[in-house]
Amino acid sequence: MTFTHHGPDMAFLEGTLLEMLAIPCPTGFTDGIVRYVSEHLDAMGVPHELTRRGTIRATLSGKQPSPDRAIAAHLDTIGAMVRGIKDNGRLELAPVGHWSSRFAEGSRVSLFGDHGCLRGSVLPLMASGHAFNEGVDSLPVNWDTVELRIDAKTTSRAETEALGISVGDFVAFDPLPEFTENGYISARHLDNKAGAACLLTAIKAIIESGEQLPMDLHPIFTITEETGTGSAGALPWDVSEFVGVDIAPSAPGQSTTEHAVTLCMQDSGGPYDYHLTRHLLSLCHRDEIPVRRDLFRYYHSDAESAIRSGNDTRTALVAFGTDATHGYERTHRDSLEAVTRLLTAYAFSPPIFDDDKRHDAPLENFQRQLSPDAVSGSDTVLPPLERVYAHESINGELEELKPASRKKRAKKSKS
Repeated sequence: MTFTHHGPDMAFLEGTLLEMLAIPCPTGFTDGIVRYVSEHLDAMGVPHELTRRGTIRATLSGKQPSPDRAIAAHLDTIGAMVRGIKDNGRLELAPVGHWSSRFAEGSRVSLFGDHGCLRGSVLPLMASGHAFNEGVDSLPVNWDTVELRIDAKTTSRAETEALGISVGDFVAFDPLPEFTENGYISARHLDNKAGAACLLTAIKAIIESGEQLPMDLHPIFTITEETGTGSAGALPWDVSEFVGVDIAPSAPGQSTTEHAVTLCMQDSGGPYDYHLTRHLLSLCHRDEIPVRRDLFRYYHSDAESAIRSGNDTRTALVAFGTDATHGYERTHRDSLEAVTRLLTAYAFSPPIFDDDKRHDAPLENFQRQLSPDAVSGSDTVLPPLERVYAHESINGELEELKPASRKKRAKKSKS
């Protein structure tokens, strides 16, 4: 089925993204964002369920109930946690997720303690240029050389503890969003709130089309991707196709751009599924969706955790191009639109294989990748080992190539 549409509702996408950016949700502190997305699905009439930890599993019914497909976007973000309270009342931090303290320095944050939310700033240990001069630049970049200064009157451990602050409290970093008139969107935590906004916008387009999908589709919103277990335990169905939606780094050495959708061919977990990835590429070419292919060297995703948790499913990764990932990120509405168009087109596309059983898959499914005439043979014939070990060549050239010293030894042995 080819879905004819007039493009995604970008006003809905951008409005949803801005609202999501207002909700602090580092991994482990995601109840607020789960509630927000669940209420959105309720408003659209999408049946869904929550796992005990908060993963959202929705269903859009299609003609084929099983095997089915899933599209997943994670809701959790990077953040920090209180690691210790110092004698001067300031706080040591540990990162939540894998990211550099370089991007934390100077940030305004919210700390969620026993008595409510407190505001503060993350600063290097030498934070005053007037006091330390060039010593400020001598500090190494790591989480041991930053601290959290709370906006409260405290100069001791006891005073900080009296504020209801304890080891293990969550710290969320301000998003600082800016949506420019020329389409650029800058903020922290576009990873992966922008991806989740794309998926919600695609769901909206599917519902408003009034057309039935060719097979059941399960939109999934995970909550622990940043710590590596996002989609583990999230697939109770027989899912034959799993597409992750996430961020793509636009940086030197990468082909990703902020003005197209990126299809990741391989990341730290290895190559993505050949057939599913090329199916998505064909949809981009058919619908003239701007697309880039890329490889990510230091990257993990929900698709990887789905495989690692034991699911026998084909996986692919669809991503929006972003500059300065896990920093102060920037993307463009062009990329978000391309991602949403591709997700919608994929939802209405036929399954890759007519018969894609979990057990006893037909052999016909394994005949597309490599045809008998796809590999050309070599015209070079290896000499028999007997001749190689006897230092004889097929054309007599080997003898001429022997070093002079070896030839002399051969003459002496004959005499």
